Amino acid sequence: MLNIVGNKKIWFTISIILVGIAVISVATFGFKESAELKGGALWEFKVSGQNLSVADVQNELVTNLHIEDAQVSADAGNQSFLVIFGSITEPVHQQYITELQQVWPSFQELSFQSISPSVGANLRNNSIIAILLVLVGISLYIAFAFRKASRPISSWKYGWITLLTLFHDVAIPAGMLALLGHFANVQIDSDIIVALLVVMGFSVHDTIVVFDRIRENLLNHRGKVPFATIINDSVNQTLARSINTSLTLILVLLALYFVGPADLKYFVLTLLVGVTTGIYSSIFIASPALVVTSKNESV
Repeated sequence: MLNIVGNKKIWFTISIILVGIAVISVATFGFKESAELKGGALWEFKVSGQNLSVADVQNELVTNLHIEDAQVSADAGNQSFLVIFGSITEPVHQQYITELQQVWPSFQELSFQSISPSVGANLRNNSIIAILLVLVGISLYIAFAFRKASRPISSWKYGWITLLTLFHDVAIPAGMLALLGHFANVQIDSDIIVALLVVMGFSVHDTIVVFDRIRENLLNHRGKVPFATIINDSVNQTLARSINTSLTLILVLLALYFVGPADLKYFVLTLLVGVTTGIYSSIFIASPALVVTSKNESV
């Protein structure tokens, strides 16, 4: 049996270091927002039979169309390209099509979407509101669900500790995205926000499984067993289930990351990092934190 509670200082130190790096990264670099969030144009097209590279397309857009802020990406075979740049009017859009058709006769537009800054700001604000509502809702639900396990700690502390683990599980992938945005030009879009919300849902699910076993053992052994022992036993009883359930998801995400669509790469990576930290926090952070917040050692 693992002495998870007894080694809580080790687990807390690891988390503090990781979260600290993540917070510093976000504060220092911030996030590189996509056109979807800050406003701009998303233009997808393909050029057949030209064997173009991303650099070729980038050079053409900057040199001839004077799109200085163009960010170009391509699918695995360089068959289609996605260009993100500032908002333009429809006449300018049509002019760009004409000019590129003259350079590349096989040019074919696949999609074009122009998002105004106000729409992007709306989406960004709604995303923040959604995350805050999720946090409040989860906290209230857990406090209510664990009201019968209010000794030796208040049921509200279960909710606060769950929020702490959620912050832990979201902060680490968020810090990774800030670093990737700075060094690899990875942008935050609605898919990434969805991934962070999924991470929150997975994290709280895993934490509730452990907390529920703690609640059962508290009701069965109240006044007979030290609180720290109940916590440690409960975590060990759910350890295999937590790891096995999470491992199946991690294997699927790994497969998607390496062989899945290129445009979902960072969505999957965010899920992969978030799910992994969620496993860690549910086992090594949430439960030992209950012991730290308890006022006495027995129930």
